[in-house]
Amino acid sequence: MFNLKAIIKILGFLLVVEGFFMLISMLVALLYSGPDVLPLLYSSLITMGTGGLTVGAMWKAEKKISKNDGFIIVTMVWIVFSFFGSLPYLMSHSIPNLTDAFFETMSGFTTTGSSILNDIEALPHGILFWRSLTQWLGGMGIIVLSLAILPVFGIGGMQLFAAEVPGPVPDKLNPRIQQTAKNLWAIYVLFTVVESLLLWGGGMTLFDAINHSFTTMATGGYSTKQASVAYWNSPFIQYVIIFFMFLAGTNFTLTYSALAGKFDKVYKNEEFKYYVLFVVIFTAIIFSGLLLTTQLGYEQAFRDTLFQVVSIITTTGFATADYLTWTPFLMVLIFTLFFFGGSAGSTGGGIKIMRIVLLLKNSYYELRRLLHPNAIIPVRFNKRSVSEQIITNVLAFFMIYLIIFFVSTILFTLIEPDLNSSMGAVATCLGNIGPGLGNYGPAENFFQVPAIGKWFLSFLMLLGRLELFTVLVLFSPAFWKK
Repeated sequence: MFNLKAIIKILGFLLVVEGFFMLISMLVALLYSGPDVLPLLYSSLITMGTGGLTVGAMWKAEKKISKNDGFIIVTMVWIVFSFFGSLPYLMSHSIPNLTDAFFETMSGFTTTGSSILNDIEALPHGILFWRSLTQWLGGMGIIVLSLAILPVFGIGGMQLFAAEVPGPVPDKLNPRIQQTAKNLWAIYVLFTVVESLLLWGGGMTLFDAINHSFTTMATGGYSTKQASVAYWNSPFIQYVIIFFMFLAGTNFTLTYSALAGKFDKVYKNEEFKYYVLFVVIFTAIIFSGLLLTTQLGYEQAFRDTLFQVVSIITTTGFATADYLTWTPFLMVLIFTLFFFGGSAGSTGGGIKIMRIVLLLKNSYYELRRLLHPNAIIPVRFNKRSVSEQIITNVLAFFMIYLIIFFVSTILFTLIEPDLNSSMGAVATCLGNIGPGLGNYGPAENFFQVPAIGKWFLSFLMLLGRLELFTVLVLFSPAFWKK
């Protein structure tokens, strides 16, 4: 029924990849002569050794994998990666507790950005680099990275790609899945390098610039400073990060088209138009509200507004201002953005702009159908009719998302009695955003959450990162039947 040996073999190969990146972090630690050199080295050897032995033991496994195998691999890889990814924290005593280390690592790989750390600057350079690297790897997707190499093992990648990128209408840049993965990663690396150079030129150290570029392009939000981006009171740095957060929240296939000179695809893309429209509308309203209710100057108010709107809608989670100090109306608008997310095919989490637009369109057309019951009025997106199957999928996703949010909030109130804080914690972890509300706002963190709450929120991060269905399907009895 399931190709268990192939599943284990792929997980083993991916552990080798993870261990390799730990080794890179070890070199950074070595460069700064930090106390984390040996912990990172040992973590890398344990991870690569476990992966290598697994691959060797399963080398003759049957190469063909099914779609169901893909669901298992994609879900398991985030869990396995998070356990092994916790080793550098544990072995360096940066985070001595397994629950906290796992939470921080899962938050990294899922690009959530919620943290338990109270003194980020106290961490050695190699550990900080590994922390940012987990988000950079998780942003484009561990599976998408591996697709460029999996054919070496004679294993097809479409099943993994479908499970890893489960948007409503997944796009491929190239008919060959391996070339698709390479193209996506080429864009990702290019933007990371360009942003690093700009931030370095803008006043950050090279180390800080690279780390923030990693977490910006991943829409992750981890920072090397406890105050996040607010540490640098530099308009240039903040506007550069705004620009790249916006790019990271854009469909990467659309970005590829723009880089190839096909600008008409960008101008005509409906999701991109709505993405820009939502950013403009929320920025205009909140900017006006800040001018009326605070003493901020025009440029400061505009920059704070635009930064927070783009940071939340793309689910990056960087902070330059504490939106909990704003008036309740403005705070509610920010919380509304928790349920938007970036474009389909971006590194952003959340419900996604495409689903929001299809929901709005379908609701509007339902009103028209009531007025004209005999008329055939299909939902159109990018001037093409959207199939009923996709509409049903979007409606189901939206309903399941809301049900999980409400049920999880109720359950979390058993741990966190404050309702605002519970809603914020659940919404931010399910949407892979980072900061929440109340006790978990941008000026706070998740250190005080009891262990059971951290494991629960880690599960919500995984659900949100894989867009619900990839994980939930594993809980269906029908999935395990022949």
